[in-house]
Amino acid sequence: MRPFLLVVSVSCAIQATAIPARAHDAPSGWSYPYSCCSMQDCRPVATKAISERPEGFVINGTGEVVPYRDARVRPSPDGEFHWCSVAGGEHGRTICLFVPPRAY
Repeated sequence: MRPFLLVVSVSCAIQATAIPARAHDAPSGWSYPYSCCSMQDCRPVATKAISERPEGFVINGTGEVVPYRDARVRPSPDGEFHWCSVAGGEHGRTICLFVPPRAY
C-alpha cells in the first residue's frame, strides 16, 4: 500500500507545482492567445503578405480567403498583421489572423 501512496503523493506534488501553459509573445510584447498558437504558430507578417477582396482577407502565399466576419479574424493589438497557421508553416491553413484597424 505504501508504494501506491508514494505515487499519489508525488503525482499531487507535480500537479501543484506545474506551470500553466502560456502562449508566446509577439515581438512588440503582447501575447498571442493560446487558442491561436501552440507556442510556435504565430508570427508578424508584412502588409504585402495579406490583401483584401470583397470576400475577405487573402493570405497571398496560400491563396486562402478568410472572410471578414470569420471568428479567426481578430484586431491586432500593435496595429500590424500577424498570421497564425497550422504548425507555423508558410503554406498552412489559417488558425488566426490579427489585422490592424482600418483607416477610413
